[in-house]
Amino acid sequence: MDAKTGFFYLFSVVLLFAAFRVITARNPVHAVLYLILAFSQAAAVWLLLKAEFLAIALVLVYLGAVMVLFLFVVMMLDIHIDTVRKGFWKHFPLAATVGALIALEMAAVLMGGFRGLEEPKAVAPLLDAAGQVVQYSNTKALGKLLYTQYLYPVEIAAVILLVAMIAAIALTLRQRKDSKAINPANQVRVRARDRLEVVKVAATQKPSEPLPEAAPVEEKKA
Repeated sequence: MDAKTGFFYLFSVVLLFAAFRVITARNPVHAVLYLILAFSQAAAVWLLLKAEFLAIALVLVYLGAVMVLFLFVVMMLDIHIDTVRKGFWKHFPLAATVGALIALEMAAVLMGGFRGLEEPKAVAPLLDAAGQVVQYSNTKALGKLLYTQYLYPVEIAAVILLVAMIAAIALTLRQRKDSKAINPANQVRVRARDRLEVVKVAATQKPSEPLPEAAPVEEKKA
């Protein structure tokens, strides 16, 4: 077993452990942190497959933006763990059945898709008319493919992410009893006389009499 295969098994084991902890962690913040670890290990696997652009995109987009957004949303939602745990064992049989069904379907699709395929062969280098090797960029090829043949799916995915972001903001900014808000319309219609009112109040206590003046103190001569 060479070093590349060893790194693949290492990243895969950590990825599976992190994915398992995402669904078993009791604290939602810890679950998000384990999901960040899972994404980082997936990016390392992409690097082993020589898909540098996908690995960097996974780190920048998901780890740098989406997961940070998820982390802030989870912390701002103020989720009560005790309330969430009440119905766990009640819905566990249905959740386990659905999970097992999804796992069997994925296994059937993967086993049927990889069956009968030949082993991948080394790709021959591209040569120009002069017989020199042409520098090939998988990032450039992927960009052309995304923005030509798969343009509409990319736009649909962007709209879905925008809707998810708006929904997350709407959940965190919903009206709460302990929050204080100001209506801008009332601020615009305010008048100066409404802010300050001078009220004449009658005196309730007589002014105190002046204190008697103190007698001068004579200095003693030595």
